[in-house]
Amino acid sequence: MIRFLDDDFLLQSGTARRLYHEHAAGQPIIDYHCHLDPEQIASDRRFDNLGQIWLEGDHYKWRAMRTNGVDERFITGSETSDWEKFEKWAETAPYTMRNPLYHWMHLELKTAFGVDKPLKPETAREIYDHCSALLQKPEYSARGLMRRYKVEAVCTTDDPTDSLKHHIALRDEGFEIKVLPTWRPDRAMAVENPQAWRSYVEKLSEASGVSISRFDDMMQALRCRHDFFASVGCKLSDHGIEEFYAEPYTQGEIDAIFNRVYGGATLDGDQVRKFRSAVLFEGAVMDWEKGWTQQFHYGALRNNSSRMMRRLGPDAGFDSIGDRNTTAAMSRFLDRLDADDRLAKTIIYNLNPRDNDMIAAMIGNFQCAPVAGKLQFGSGWWFLDQKSGMEAQMNSLSALGLLGRFVGMLTDSRSFLSYPRHEYFRRILCNLIGSDVEQGLLPASELPFLGQMVEDVAYNNAKRYFGF
Repeated sequence: MIRFLDDDFLLQSGTARRLYHEHAAGQPIIDYHCHLDPEQIASDRRFDNLGQIWLEGDHYKWRAMRTNGVDERFITGSETSDWEKFEKWAETAPYTMRNPLYHWMHLELKTAFGVDKPLKPETAREIYDHCSALLQKPEYSARGLMRRYKVEAVCTTDDPTDSLKHHIALRDEGFEIKVLPTWRPDRAMAVENPQAWRSYVEKLSEASGVSISRFDDMMQALRCRHDFFASVGCKLSDHGIEEFYAEPYTQGEIDAIFNRVYGGATLDGDQVRKFRSAVLFEGAVMDWEKGWTQQFHYGALRNNSSRMMRRLGPDAGFDSIGDRNTTAAMSRFLDRLDADDRLAKTIIYNLNPRDNDMIAAMIGNFQCAPVAGKLQFGSGWWFLDQKSGMEAQMNSLSALGLLGRFVGMLTDSRSFLSYPRHEYFRRILCNLIGSDVEQGLLPASELPFLGQMVEDVAYNNAKRYFGF
């Protein structure tokens, strides 16, 4: 019987073990998409206890706790202590077996705190006290944890109106780990709520210094902020969209739609799609002009529980996998940019596994020199960033594209303890390749090349692709 979480965890062959230990394990981390709070890095936040660092804002754990029947006051409530919430998480932990949370939490306990026993009610107090004591040490601060995991660069997720003062402070201080902003202009397209959108446009006007009364004014304001982000080191944009938008439109139509929603009127579905198509396209051209990489996270069906949305707001664990067919719109969007040779480096992440082969095939339509892997099929995201999801994504990419040009893993996390997700991915990658060698599907004579390929996917490809 193989021991749980030993040094060869997930590595099911000698070749896999060789690839991981000799080529993947020691690579630094480039976390090119995350939701870390830059203020916590700038202030080098210290965490009071394990419950605080583990359960604040972690909607993965929140969903599991709700499924286990835990009362909401022990999940997001302000009247319960960190220990009380952790105790309920420890009660839930054994029931997460075969959920990726079980692997992630124990990888984090082992790699950060040296804990090699399962979390359960009987061990909860011991583990909580041990880890909380370590968190008082300077090397367990926000920056200390980044150093511990050999993080070289992180890209946060930031609204165009953000001052980026914490990124600037970190840069000016000379912090050795790159902490770069990512341009996330979703709110500029959120015209389904005219009042909230008008408030956002006014905030954008204030941040940019551009008076906004027309669509062109709004795009000029976004361009000013885009330039500012670039001056602070931004190299990526990101878009959280339900589907791709590539409706035909005229400038006159967009001007009229802007005037309508700016005046407080509700748009119909066609108008919403046209407006989003225009903003998405113009933003993509800006990205191309600066040599940025654009990312598209699509396919989430968000805020399914209206009751909990009213109570807690968004991003609290009530989103799920959507089922929209956006293939034709994705093709039109990419082709419109490519037709004039204005298609930036692009990463597409899907949330519905049904789309794996479609994306792997789609990106092949728009690859071109001089960038190897100019278009990328993004790593398993959100509901797919677990073992079977990562394997399925890499198998589709391998079958229909070039695995060796893949830019690899990211955390997509708000937690400073999430870096073992890179280790998890690297072990799965090495196990896939090692299994092929052991079965004679890949030549053992090419192990030096395969080792280099592992290093590239784990680290080198991202460093080259993003220009870090």
